[in-house]
Amino acid sequence: MDKIKNIIFDLGGVIIDLERRMAIDALDRLGIKDASALLGEYEQKGPFLMLEKGEISSSELYDILLPHCKDGTTCNDIRDAFEEFLREIPVERLKMLDELREKGYKLYVLSNTNPIMYNHWIDNAFRNDGKSINDYFDGIVTSFQERMCKPDPELFKKVTDRYHLNPEETLMLDDSEANVKAARSIGLQANRIMPSGNDSFMAVCGKLLEKNPEA
Repeated sequence: MDKIKNIIFDLGGVIIDLERRMAIDALDRLGIKDASALLGEYEQKGPFLMLEKGEISSSELYDILLPHCKDGTTCNDIRDAFEEFLREIPVERLKMLDELREKGYKLYVLSNTNPIMYNHWIDNAFRNDGKSINDYFDGIVTSFQERMCKPDPELFKKVTDRYHLNPEETLMLDDSEANVKAARSIGLQANRIMPSGNDSFMAVCGKLLEKNPEA
């Protein structure tokens, strides 16, 4: 912790609370019966993975899924069901991000996400404290824009290279053990974030606030 000057955050499972079962049930109600096999806790499959890797657009995903849905289903119905995966960004976490920046840390995002969630639910949720997502971070890297997903080590290198970050001074916070290992493989410091306890978002960030990144 003493060396850390930069913090890279995952979004889902770290800043954003997730509930995979809600999305599976919502998609199932639309007629998409294999949602459980396609939506994983840390990695997606099939067309959802293609969307996350930027291999297809949002409209192309809808074109793939609509034939499997009940009559009358709209693109917005699919979007809303898919976004049931994302539950909440507690305002206390947004305020913690502000405190970390005020302390002198540089903050970044590295997230496996997709244009549907990122440009709609995520954009709206980050406005809960009167700001936008870009007001909280010094840089944002997403899988769908870079056309690759974590735990590919090259995606972690994209962040360090683009923003000229020293890996020894940079901490990755992620909820996936595979992603933590990949981050460490390129020299980053990394912590796995858990829902509660000493490795929760608030606990780890609280420890960072006790340090001086300019020391």
